[in-house]
Amino acid sequence: MKHLFSAFLLLFTTLLANPTQGQTSSYDLVIYGGTSAGVAAAIQSSRMGKSVILIEPSSHVGGLTTGGLGATDIGNKQAIGGISREFYQGIKEYYDNPANWKWQDRSDYFTRPDQGRSKEGEDAMWTFEPSAAKAVYEQMMAAENISLVTEKRLDRANGVESRNNRITAITMESGETYQGKMFMDATYEGDLLAAAGVSYMVGREANSEFGETLNGVQANYYNRTLKNNVSRNAIHHNFIPGVDPYVEEGDPSSGLLPFIIEGGPGIDGTADDKLQAYCYRMTLTDHPDNRIPFKKPENYKELEYELLFRNYEAATGPLEEMYHYGDPLVPWINTPMPNRKTDTNNQKGFSTDFIGQNFSYPEASYEEREALDRRHQEYQQGLMWTLAYHPRIPKKVRDVVSKWGMAKDEFEQRNGWTPQLYIREARRMRSDYVVTQRDCEGLEPPVEDVVGLAAYGMDSHMVQRYVDHNGYVQNEGNFEAHVPEPYPIPYRAIVPKKGETENLLVPVCVSATHVAFGSIRMEPVFMVLGQSAATAASLAIDQNVAVQDLDYELLAAKLKEDQQILEHK
Repeated sequence: MKHLFSAFLLLFTTLLANPTQGQTSSYDLVIYGGTSAGVAAAIQSSRMGKSVILIEPSSHVGGLTTGGLGATDIGNKQAIGGISREFYQGIKEYYDNPANWKWQDRSDYFTRPDQGRSKEGEDAMWTFEPSAAKAVYEQMMAAENISLVTEKRLDRANGVESRNNRITAITMESGETYQGKMFMDATYEGDLLAAAGVSYMVGREANSEFGETLNGVQANYYNRTLKNNVSRNAIHHNFIPGVDPYVEEGDPSSGLLPFIIEGGPGIDGTADDKLQAYCYRMTLTDHPDNRIPFKKPENYKELEYELLFRNYEAATGPLEEMYHYGDPLVPWINTPMPNRKTDTNNQKGFSTDFIGQNFSYPEASYEEREALDRRHQEYQQGLMWTLAYHPRIPKKVRDVVSKWGMAKDEFEQRNGWTPQLYIREARRMRSDYVVTQRDCEGLEPPVEDVVGLAAYGMDSHMVQRYVDHNGYVQNEGNFEAHVPEPYPIPYRAIVPKKGETENLLVPVCVSATHVAFGSIRMEPVFMVLGQSAATAASLAIDQNVAVQDLDYELLAAKLKEDQQILEHK
């Protein structure tokens, strides 16, 4: 009943927040993007007594946190405070209720050796179903004075009105206009910052630009010592040796198989405008009463999975010895969630990442993005059906995968498929401070304007698929490097550079290199930065100053009061 009441309040505030087409409504803070950062920012703004509207361009609120990413990427749990930690404490409270264990006994889940991230006795819980995350967010938001608008997309061409270097209003494609004293871009894509003319970057910087070693093209495998840790690039999530790239094996004249680029990947360490791959995080179940078997999509193209077949067929020994990590048979990481569900993510050479098929996404139109969303989902649906049922997949693999399926009680309007594409990286703001690999490694002097900590390892999924000098197919772009301890994210990285927009904050598409963003881009950190950005916006309103000119000591005092973690002890 509590969750039903929370949903009713959210619906009520949504109706109040929608002005008639062509009309204008005004708020202290206008947040564009209902991601985890946007939700945390809206909650904080309300708590600071500010009028706030949260505008989500789709019907889905909560981003990846409610969209299937239930295996929280943390790095160090002690780095997470404030509203972000409140959320994970709310998850624990949710699962403390026996009524929320329908498909599995609680003790069975917590004693599983492979679930790992959640332990009995902690103050918070770090693994959860999408429906649980949605319920907790709804409860948190219903306790606040937040106007929520969904399915309202920014007019990216003409929808930002500015005066004297300040945004005064934003207008949606459907005609509604929202005025504000402060604005926030909490989208994964960075649409508002781009429309406002704020400087940004798409793609990978050259290593030489910021003195990094992991940026740019990462095609060659090598070891590099990073504070007593070894970085191994382009070795994980790759094909086993000897997979032929041509439509007719051994015949270059027959053309390349789908999704392989012409030419080489580029020179290691050099810049390009390409992006690490996207996918959908899948909520799977093996419970027969809650399972939707994988279905073959109507436009299934077998050739798109030829590399998957050949990767298995190239094995020279037992399939169990193909890879030295993860499940040796199946190209996924299937992290257990409560109620016999999973958070299923990409792993190995041919998996759920749709490699090389997202390069246009950040600058694409809404219609083009919708087409890319559908294409990613169709690819993954075809992949799962192939692994489960195609006769060219080894039987021992099919026997494993066919036991799984989409969960009936998650994303029920979409047959178990999340609407939230995993946009791992799109635009990144370029501000007065750019967080780099050196910050992640603790090699830069301490910053004096900390607004949150990050702690996850530096990580990039594959970027492109190419033919190597031996004539075999390879993936390029992956790196995985250790972060020695939680490191600070400066306030300057979440506000535009001086001389640009004075009343905009950006807690998701932060000012960071491709390498550093690979560490920062975790949902708990986005919530931390969302809260800190909302705090700064509220104080800048009170002080009547540009966000770039806000007194940091004032900001730090309020962040600490609200339990944000600003230093690693």
